[in-house]
Amino acid sequence: MISPLRLFSVLFLSLISFATFSQEKITRADTLRGSITPERAWWDLGYYHLAVEIFPETKSIKGTNLVKYRVKSENQTLQIDLQEPLKITSAVQNGEKLEVKKEGAAHFVTLRKKQTPGQVEEILISYEGQPKVAVRPPWDGGITWQKDANGKQFIASSNQGIGSSIWWPTKDHPADEVDSLKISVTVPSELMDVSNGRLVKTEKNGETSTYHWEVKNPINDYGVNINVGDYVHFGEKFAGEKGELDMGYYVLRDNLEKAKLHFQDAGRMMKAFEHWFGPYPFYEDGFKLVEAPYLGMEHQSSVTYGNGYQNGYRGRDLSGTGWGMKFDFIIIHEAGHEWFANNITYQDVADMWIHESFTNYSESLFLDFHFGKEAGQEYVRGTRMNIANDIPIIGKYGVNQRGSGDMYYKGGNLLNMLREILDDDEKWRGILRGLNQEFYHQTVTTEQVEDYISKAFGKDLKPVFDQYLRDVRIPILEYYYSDDQTLNYRWINAVASLDMPVDVSMGEKKIRLKPTTKWQQLQVGNKSALTVDPDYYVGVSKMR
Repeated sequence: MISPLRLFSVLFLSLISFATFSQEKITRADTLRGSITPERAWWDLGYYHLAVEIFPETKSIKGTNLVKYRVKSENQTLQIDLQEPLKITSAVQNGEKLEVKKEGAAHFVTLRKKQTPGQVEEILISYEGQPKVAVRPPWDGGITWQKDANGKQFIASSNQGIGSSIWWPTKDHPADEVDSLKISVTVPSELMDVSNGRLVKTEKNGETSTYHWEVKNPINDYGVNINVGDYVHFGEKFAGEKGELDMGYYVLRDNLEKAKLHFQDAGRMMKAFEHWFGPYPFYEDGFKLVEAPYLGMEHQSSVTYGNGYQNGYRGRDLSGTGWGMKFDFIIIHEAGHEWFANNITYQDVADMWIHESFTNYSESLFLDFHFGKEAGQEYVRGTRMNIANDIPIIGKYGVNQRGSGDMYYKGGNLLNMLREILDDDEKWRGILRGLNQEFYHQTVTTEQVEDYISKAFGKDLKPVFDQYLRDVRIPILEYYYSDDQTLNYRWINAVASLDMPVDVSMGEKKIRLKPTTKWQQLQVGNKSALTVDPDYYVGVSKMR
């Protein structure tokens, strides 16, 4: 429960932040990156074959991307994205070299062959250069170039925010996922590359080796990764809802024994999340944990790990309750994204809450499954100390702009509160599983997710979503007694249409109120102190 005084202070600062947020200048580069431009809209991705060679000594790469696509409507200009300082050296279709005009990261390829709707075409993009070095991966991404304790190269990509085009030429917009992918990575012979999907072939080329990985499921571009190091492998078979699932682990040679013990969390994760969310979405591609030279990220079927083989988040509990030390945060959180981010993917970065709110909430569901419901509830309530209420959780559409970092903790508390409002845990579990079934391997909008949950509830939840996703205020239940038996109550600090129910205790009695932003009355029989169920992320204020 939030005290009104603390809430006022936070919201005052939040409104200042929101005003600044609203006045940010949108550039053409933002639009080219974040919108479905005419040069993106007319073609639908089908297949990539990315072939890239890694040169550690010069921190450079060179490669090609074969792009297969289906023509949806007539157009002769195709947008491919690649960020500086990398350069596209050629674009070829049907053996003909094509003209490429560059505008920042956007490259506009003029096609000579008439593009006929319904036809499947392909184009080969060649590129090279020194990709941006990751400054603070995975948040400020790029390529991380490090060495392990034995002096061997340890290299990885991470690019969720900055975009996949930071290291390879793509249609760098989340609305169009490629249907399948092959990635071939050539590295010095003493090293190994681990990428998405399954390893189908290894070629020894003398001083180099090429690792061919194949992904059979749709995959978002930011989820494609390379991991290069002196890896060793072990694995297990998980008896899952869709049969036997291959779970593989790739770690630096010196960490093999500690990983065999510590990565037991992966099996516990899979058991909990298949219970709550439904079958792992990528059985055909298997599941992998891959050690990386940074904290970790949710690369599809190739989840990266760098949490130092310790529980918590870098050894600390983000909830302050003690429950956060019962699991390795990176294994649980990043693997949770296989359902929310990789299976269900936002169509626009502004809707990033679909990834992060549900996955933040998955941490408490992991605890719920293994330690009981109250453990999960205590954990998610404890994370409220990390909420800023600075700007709305949903960002601006069409310009590659995410919303507030509150999409993690505030979003997780919103979902936990919806569970309490529903007051039917099996039905709530059915909603979470239903989302993953309804939107299996799809890109979605916030409206689709909101509508699905509302229909499952049998109640229009838009005012609740508006309050927590599109507003920075936390609603306050204001009340007073007009006499010894009459309770008067309403929502304040709220959107005008808010009609969210709330569970309260009045002495020994527990009741559900259904406040709106207008005063309501209830005959309670006996005047007593009112407290709100702590699983509701709201404030309460008694009028004097």
